[in-house]
Amino acid sequence: MTRVYLGIGSNVDPETNLRLAIRELRHRYGAITISPVYLNKSLGFDGDDFLNLVVALDTEDSVEQVAALIEGIHGRAGRVRDEARFASRSLDIDILMYGRRVSEGPPAKLPRPDILQYSFVLKPLADIAPTETHPETGASFARHWRDMERLGTHPLRRVTLDLY
Repeated sequence: MTRVYLGIGSNVDPETNLRLAIRELRHRYGAITISPVYLNKSLGFDGDDFLNLVVALDTEDSVEQVAALIEGIHGRAGRVRDEARFASRSLDIDILMYGRRVSEGPPAKLPRPDILQYSFVLKPLADIAPTETHPETGASFARHWRDMERLGTHPLRRVTLDLY
């Protein structure tokens, strides 16, 4: 079994779309671990605030199979793939880590660089996997979060959202 971490976000009907993602992931993988949900301002464009979280799951699926499932979930949420990089999203699910794999892809660069770049990825990851270490830096996610938190970039607000 491989431990996989997924970053999930939405700023278009986010409560509905995040619930869809969680329901579909549970249907495929059974028990999953879900971080708290965080609200943050859109980044790189003027848009509605995002809701973001991280999910951990264990699977025997290949990284390609996980990526294909994600694309199917994106489709059910109405996501169009030719969107601009910084734009509103009905649903955005990214593979953050696939075990300890380090690769340039395809289907994804692993570990995903966003982990160390954006608080809305790192904070929920540190919440559910504080002692897990980044495969390239060797530092724990809790340590990376403490370092990022000192910078005060990308402020977050924890929100209550029933995803069950």
